[in-house]
Amino acid sequence: MNADLPWLVYLQGGPGFAAPRPEANSGWLKAALKHYRVLLLDQRGTGASSAITHQTLASKSPQQQAEYLTHFRADNIVRDAEQLRQHLGIDQWALLGQSFGGFCALHYLSFYPHSLSRVFMTGGIPSLTATADEVYQATYKRVADKNKAFFKRFAGVQQQCNAIAEYIVNNKVYLPNGQLFTVEQFQTWGITLGGTGGDLAMYYALENAFVEIEGQQALSYDFLNIMLNQQSYQTNPIYAILHEAIYCQQQASQWSAERVRQQYPQYQYQRGGDVSFTGEMVYPWMFDQMTCLQPLCEAAHLLAAKDDWPLLYCADQLAKNTVPIAAAVYVEDMYVEYRYSCETLALLANAKSWQTNQYEHNGLRVDGEHILEQLIVLADSL
Repeated sequence: MNADLPWLVYLQGGPGFAAPRPEANSGWLKAALKHYRVLLLDQRGTGASSAITHQTLASKSPQQQAEYLTHFRADNIVRDAEQLRQHLGIDQWALLGQSFGGFCALHYLSFYPHSLSRVFMTGGIPSLTATADEVYQATYKRVADKNKAFFKRFAGVQQQCNAIAEYIVNNKVYLPNGQLFTVEQFQTWGITLGGTGGDLAMYYALENAFVEIEGQQALSYDFLNIMLNQQSYQTNPIYAILHEAIYCQQQASQWSAERVRQQYPQYQYQRGGDVSFTGEMVYPWMFDQMTCLQPLCEAAHLLAAKDDWPLLYCADQLAKNTVPIAAAVYVEDMYVEYRYSCETLALLANAKSWQTNQYEHNGLRVDGEHILEQLIVLADSL
């Protein structure tokens, strides 16, 4: 490692996920290491930080759980980063924020700009002011587009998904962890449609969804295991319990995704009808149905009612920003609404964007070396 190179901090998406553990010098890391020493930050509550799980929170009352969890949003993640920067004696460092990591980077730019040399963001420019309701009104429409494209691309898939839903309704189906499987849980698989290759992964999984046992059709163990493994909310509960809170500034979410869903009839499965998948949304029933979220149910309702969340961004500071910002914005992003990203970019000083429909939200994972190299060139031009 070249000790003369400046530092770059990677801020993971989520919330509630640890930084990656690289096994090779490849992807975006390969591009970054040509220019920087890289610090992979485990955000509080993840990875090597003090873990947040149903196990570690079990000794707390619901009120204590809720109060404790209020300290795990972007504002405190950035405060942690600042403490670390000062502890290491680093004057300034650069940031690479993927998805929610970009939300954290925007908070950093709002309140600690003098600590930053430059900022790269990929699929992670939020609205400065949109409420959770407004965010979900936009993203539900994006998810509908992904559903339409998925069912159009693969013949017979709609019928197969309908058959799975009908089977779940007519039978008691259990996931490998013993959890009762429901149509609502099946619909959340649609989160996969937001990434490059996600539709293919779903198509291949659906090929062997059923197995014949003594002349009767049943959902296969392999398929049910896929369904369990895609419920990352269970292993990363911050992703569930604070998901709507990342959009909240001095207002309560009041289970926004659940309320807004009622405006879109296609997501309300009716027996004998067509199944539509949902996306990156969290619902109150998850805390009733999902085994590892059940112990956090009461705390989740308390947090959904919290209406005094602090402000996350300072528009005045961002309007006079001097830190070079280079952002990859994905035109068809299912997770972070393109229109809101463009509105925020228009308010940011000293920022340039590369807007493309070549990648989905997981572009940094799919082609990270190329994307980061593009952003480094973009930042150099500022």
